[in-house]
Amino acid sequence: MLALPDCSKRLALALPDCSKRLALALPALMLALPAWAEDAAAKLDSGDTAWMLTSTALVLMMTIPGLALFYAGMVRKKNILATMMQSFMITCLITVVWMVAGYSLAFTNGSAYLGDFSRVMLAGFGANWDKPFILGAGTEAAVTQTVPESVFMMFQMTFAIITPGLIAGAFADRMKFSAMCLFMVAWSLLVYSPIAHWVWAPTGFLAAGIFGLPGAADFAGGTVVHINAGIAGLVCCLVLGKRIGYGHDNMAPFNLSLAVIGAAMLWVGWFGFNAGSAVAANGRAGMAMAATQIAAAAAALAWTFAEWMHKGKPSVLGAISGAVAGLVAITPASGFVLPDAALIIGIVAGVVCFWAATSLKRMLGYDDSLDAFGVHGVGGIVGALLTGVFAFGPLTADKANPAGVYVASLAQFEAQVVTVLVTLIWSGVMTYIILKIVDAIVGLRVTEDEEREGLDVVLHGERLS
Repeated sequence: MLALPDCSKRLALALPDCSKRLALALPALMLALPAWAEDAAAKLDSGDTAWMLTSTALVLMMTIPGLALFYAGMVRKKNILATMMQSFMITCLITVVWMVAGYSLAFTNGSAYLGDFSRVMLAGFGANWDKPFILGAGTEAAVTQTVPESVFMMFQMTFAIITPGLIAGAFADRMKFSAMCLFMVAWSLLVYSPIAHWVWAPTGFLAAGIFGLPGAADFAGGTVVHINAGIAGLVCCLVLGKRIGYGHDNMAPFNLSLAVIGAAMLWVGWFGFNAGSAVAANGRAGMAMAATQIAAAAAALAWTFAEWMHKGKPSVLGAISGAVAGLVAITPASGFVLPDAALIIGIVAGVVCFWAATSLKRMLGYDDSLDAFGVHGVGGIVGALLTGVFAFGPLTADKANPAGVYVASLAQFEAQVVTVLVTLIWSGVMTYIILKIVDAIVGLRVTEDEEREGLDVVLHGERLS
């Protein structure tokens, strides 16, 4: 008790000195805080970068070996090597095309319809190779990325690779290798890059919204990749015509085990495709991964049970086709919806794509060899439209509605319809024009005798043992 007055006296004497020191230090602290924040904002995020490097590898795996095995397992024995060669060569061709001009046309500012040439041959990449970059710099919609531009470019390159690879499934067994090479290069530059710019570049006219509608909601490529490739595949199989013996000869898959392995690789790789499109290792990426898994499983079940009821037996080919249909349909919505919406999208996609790959194809009479349109085109349309119905929860594509509940938006649905129609028209018309030009230069289709002998021997001089 006697010590208290002495302690109080010492504390009273110390406080002015502490206050004085604090007062002197405070301005320095205040000046340091903004500098620290600015420095932190200017640094790469190692977690985001690591995830995007992983996602890039996963998406590349979707084409080689995933798509190569998936498609090769569904053709006849005499065309297996040629089908694998298509996926492998497309990977090589589009890598160079994307580096030379594709990336610049798709993701630089330019205009509302096409990027400029500032990144041709990836010019300027050496200046800020170890710093974040701003997508759409200088525009109101600019987005600062926490990964290097080289990683973003590579991630988008894998999308540019797999999209034309998907088209090859529609004309399997009958296109010349030289024609395929010319077509894919031209298609990537004249169709893929412009549509990618319209939907994903901040300056793209569909991203900004037209006719007073909201911008297109396409998280990971429902329109840019799947509808784009699907309608191009349909045009290809219509222009080339049916395979020799279609409807009469046995065209059953030679080795479905290859197709199952390929489908499994596609499924795993799709996590990079969808969750990677968050361009960050965050909650949105996690929810996109969950939505992807749920939709794929639901669609596989829906296709299997629909086929079981319709044909009396559930097939292996049907199960893996259903899974891919679900993956396609959830792609545009994956970063915007919750698991319940993903379940619905998957079920709808499984049933609708089963109908498209069987009944619709039979009614219209086209020979889409590996159902590129029935699965990717139709599945992409289903997913893009349902994105307009469900993309309004806590991960909403509509920033004006963060309430965490689903609220129907007619305007967003209309925007999705417009985006789908624009993609169908541009891709369909341009694909037709490119095919006709290529046909005039080298011819599109192998001869009847060559087709009967098989593309492995005729085009590549090799045979599967």
